[in-house]
Amino acid sequence: MGLAVCSGARSRSVGRADSVALRAGEEGELMARGEGGANSVQSLARAFELLELLADAGGSQGLSQLSASSGLPLTTIHRLMSTLVQQGYARHETSRRYALGPRLIRLGAAASHMLGSWAKPHLAELVEITGETANLAVLEGDRVVYLAQAPGKHSMRMFTEPGRQVDPHCTAVGKAMLAWLPERQVRDLLTRTGMAARTPNTITNPDLLVAHLGVIRQQGFAVDEGEQEVGVRCVAVAVPDSPSLAAISVSGPQARVTEQALMMIVPALQRVAAELSHEFAAQEDAS
Repeated sequence: MGLAVCSGARSRSVGRADSVALRAGEEGELMARGEGGANSVQSLARAFELLELLADAGGSQGLSQLSASSGLPLTTIHRLMSTLVQQGYARHETSRRYALGPRLIRLGAAASHMLGSWAKPHLAELVEITGETANLAVLEGDRVVYLAQAPGKHSMRMFTEPGRQVDPHCTAVGKAMLAWLPERQVRDLLTRTGMAARTPNTITNPDLLVAHLGVIRQQGFAVDEGEQEVGVRCVAVAVPDSPSLAAISVSGPQARVTEQALMMIVPALQRVAAELSHEFAAQEDAS
């Protein structure tokens, strides 16, 4: 990737059409008889909650852990997870833990593509304002995933291929998203990823990073000071009310993305993030 690395999120998307198959046997018979409509909706909501809890935990959890985090009885979780396993949305591992299933990959990819498509005009607007490369990324599991990019106007510019995955602790988009997660969830994620040092500037101490995330929450933006690649500075803000945890960023060489430039870049990022949030809300209301 070289100079083309931009220092920079969790896809919860499960398609409605595919999800209708959940509990198709047992609950389909109840609905056919005009029974159990409210129970079917409740079971579907609980199934989605369990999938999200698995995602929050890094992709897998045991039955007792799911019960503790959801507050649901073991029998209910076992019934719902068995149905999700049958439909391919979950897996029952040999360790007796439940994990996210392969059918979610297609749904997540489709949702990510839509999210990237909605964002592209807004990223192009950021390039017009700043002249630098603009990106959209989401947090998927423990990794930052880049969904879309608008290249900067300079001959020497940052490039990150959509679909590329990086660690969140050393990227501006990653830190912008981590700042809005509960501290316990952040620490668990950092334990799983290991906080590898990508450059001498990378924060590798979880206590220092958690304190840094508090500053990010207060100021409303995150900066990567050559933490993913030496000589590159990236500034990012989280996108409020996104369908999945997301952030947008502007990146370039530190010689161009100066402190003075940040005074122009940060307000532009915050305004575009608010526009994206409004557009996502409108799409949800229309669906």
